[in-house]
Amino acid sequence: MDRMNWTEIEFILQGLSEYPRVEKLLFVICLMMYLVILLGNSTLIILTLLDSRLHMPMYFFLGNLSFLDIWYTSTFIPSMLIHFLSQKKTISFTRCVVQMSVSYTMGSAECVLLTVMAYDRYVAICNPLRYSIIISKALCIQMAALSWGLGFLNSLTETILAIRLPFCGKNIINHFVCEILAFVKLACTDISLNEITIMLGNVLFLFSPLLLICISYVFILSTVLRINSAEGRKKAFSTCSAHLTVVTMFYGTILLMYMKPKSKDSAFNKLIALFYGVVTPMLNPIIYSLRNTEVHGAMRKLMTRH
Repeated sequence: MDRMNWTEIEFILQGLSEYPRVEKLLFVICLMMYLVILLGNSTLIILTLLDSRLHMPMYFFLGNLSFLDIWYTSTFIPSMLIHFLSQKKTISFTRCVVQMSVSYTMGSAECVLLTVMAYDRYVAICNPLRYSIIISKALCIQMAALSWGLGFLNSLTETILAIRLPFCGKNIINHFVCEILAFVKLACTDISLNEITIMLGNVLFLFSPLLLICISYVFILSTVLRINSAEGRKKAFSTCSAHLTVVTMFYGTILLMYMKPKSKDSAFNKLIALFYGVVTPMLNPIIYSLRNTEVHGAMRKLMTRH
């Protein structure tokens, strides 16, 4: 088969086309979730900028996480909602590559950012007297920039390798969105190099950060258990509970996708991926504000002003 030019290629996002009623139900659910994502994460960003009590490293990283979640979901949810109600579920090569690269950048950056947040909690609990010296404003900016930069470099590498592949006619992506592995599988050539780099990227940006997070919490747990008072242990645990919940939910979904037995039910696989892409960013601001008295206080102050 002849190779096709980029301008000639149009992909069909299969999604759950065989279940049109389910797609209409998913449209309503995902629309509501997207609105919650925008409202919840935007509110957290505004609060961390306006309230001086939240001008601390933990909330600086939280603001970055919220901004990242808005960008990540905005790369694919609006177009996915349109496709849920449309008979024509096509996307151009250029739009597909942009969607894939931006979402890959955000996903990779989030893995690094969650590790940075774990380090912040480790210093706060294990070395509280030197916390303000170690976690300085300059270091916060550097670590946040590192998260975004590494995410961008990982995405750039994968994207460049993907767009160099020849495409010869197969154009059905068995997913809701342009996912990189589904994308490269449509190429009419050997994709071993792409699969190896994707696997290496997963090791570097999924399992290495998870290992570092686990090591941080081993030290945190050993420090907390040495605190004599029950109230002190409870207070120390409460500062980590939100981050630990987010990490568990984030990595739990990823590990479920990677480690579950091979299934012929592709619809189930797609719904798990959808949960990872939509539900986690929606719950992040809810989890961080649910038991956080400082966020509650900032919210009340903002509402009183208005």
